[in-house]
Amino acid sequence: MSAGKISAQVAHASTEAAFKSDEEKIKTWRKEGMKKIVLRVESEEDLLNMEKLANKFKLVNTLIRDAGKTQLDPGTITCLGIGPDKEENINKVSGKLKVL
Repeated sequence: MSAGKISAQVAHASTEAAFKSDEEKIKTWRKEGMKKIVLRVESEEDLLNMEKLANKFKLVNTLIRDAGKTQLDPGTITCLGIGPDKEENINKVSGKLKVL
């Protein structure tokens, strides 16, 4: 994916996760500056395992599948949005990943 495409997918993930989140968590997140961190995984399998972990820890999350209108085939899994939540909770899932 190009840098622009990655940026759009990350924006989709962040927005969708926020839409699914508890109102109080959103208020806290906004008050604290709406922190977002973009991390990398090595494979789709890794991304799906992250989704399973997020579900295990009851973290709001959303898996993004591309519509296929530009660079990718329809349904291609591109990204996972997690949170907002406390950093220590999200780190249970993503704490070992490297920044993109």
